[in-house]
Amino acid sequence: MPAAALTSTSKSKASRPVLIDLTYAPLEKRPLPAGRPREWYITHNRRLKAMRLAIALLDSGVYLPNQANNTRIRSMAEDVGIHPPTDITCHMVRALMRYSR
Repeated sequence: MPAAALTSTSKSKASRPVLIDLTYAPLEKRPLPAGRPREWYITHNRRLKAMRLAIALLDSGVYLPNQANNTRIRSMAEDVGIHPPTDITCHMVRALMRYSR
């Protein structure tokens, strides 16, 4: 590798912390906007639950949607401490895993 590639001309990048190196702190929770139909809130919370479950499954080594059957998703929800998901939420989890590829 050339020596020029090893030296950095800008020291400002080295002094800034990388986002991955920082400790994880959850974002401050804010109330959901008022005035929306009830179905919007149900769908919103269902999407959040599906996303949390999809992340937990990916972290545990389940990478393909066909590996994530309803039983496995529900057992993961129990392990993580989330209420058991419905069939619709399980379908959303698999869809998230499918479209992330």
